[in-house]
Amino acid sequence: MTPRDPYRDPKTAAGLVQRIGAASDRLQRRATFMEVCGTHTHAVAAAGLRRMLPEGVRLISGPGCPVCVTPVDYLDRALALADLPDTVICTFGDLMRVPSSHSSLERARAAGARIEVVYSPRDAVARARFAPSTRVVFLGVGFETTAPTIAAAIAEADADGVPNFLVLPGNKVMPPPMAALAADPELGVDGFLLPGHVSVLTGWNVFRFLADVHGIPGAVVGFSPTDVLRGVLELLEQRIRGEATITNLYNRAVDADGNRVASALVDRYFEPATVTWRGFGPIPGSGLVLRAEHAHRDAGLIDVEVPDPVEPHGCRCGEVLRGSIDPPECSLFGGACVPDAPVGACMVSAEGTCAAWYRHRLHETTV
Repeated sequence: MTPRDPYRDPKTAAGLVQRIGAASDRLQRRATFMEVCGTHTHAVAAAGLRRMLPEGVRLISGPGCPVCVTPVDYLDRALALADLPDTVICTFGDLMRVPSSHSSLERARAAGARIEVVYSPRDAVARARFAPSTRVVFLGVGFETTAPTIAAAIAEADADGVPNFLVLPGNKVMPPPMAALAADPELGVDGFLLPGHVSVLTGWNVFRFLADVHGIPGAVVGFSPTDVLRGVLELLEQRIRGEATITNLYNRAVDADGNRVASALVDRYFEPATVTWRGFGPIPGSGLVLRAEHAHRDAGLIDVEVPDPVEPHGCRCGEVLRGSIDPPECSLFGGACVPDAPVGACMVSAEGTCAAWYRHRLHETTV
């Protein structure tokens, strides 16, 4: 931290913590706020922000990790595709160790399956271009932030005449699960720290329904400790005033309407659909699937035998993703389930709540 970095200045952070404490006293009841971004999950844990907050403020994590919310049957289908002859599976690295019903991509590759880690969907297009007799399937997992890059890869494959590049659609969008969380009376969320990266693409207007329909305030925040603390203070002050609005505290990167060029590219190739989220089940309009005119790129239409999905025994990742429990409340956490040997998806990705709590467990505490 340096004086030139106002977003990480310890004096600024300390002042915000004091103001949060005073606001919590004025509210005179406990408030629960949820962040729904994997980068926020990691940033909160790394900075030990939960320990800094007063007893009257509880900060919980939601479904902000795309790898974590990817259901078991998606991994099962990917592994079934990997068993096909003349087929290569390309994926981002953080999906490799996510457990499927009976294995993982990492184990399948060790057993001889043709599964390759790439850094971009364009790497998969290049792989297909130089191996025209091989079917190359990219595992399209992510939120609104990765969907434009996948759409751009399909556009490149179309333009260059690369027919053997396919996508197994797995992208999801954030507003529908947030609507489900907002409507959950048992969870009782008092405010949302809205995802910064997603909001860059979507704009903050897409989250107005939280305030307009559910009466729950939201604050778009960046990823430094002071960004998050300012968001918590804003949500507290709105609750004190009896207000519910969406406030953009990350205007150095986010505006109301987002990136329209990227959105148009995604809309060209994808359309909303009902898809399954780990811990939530099917959510209408929460996924992106390829439009009918691009079905020749859809690896999900390939006929393969997929087993009935089986969740890891004893894993409570779904409850963690809904904010129902904190990671230490799972009996596997830190014992049978650790980052080097994960049982559940939430311990795999660096953005997973369980992984963040474990890596920074000296800063975390159950509340």
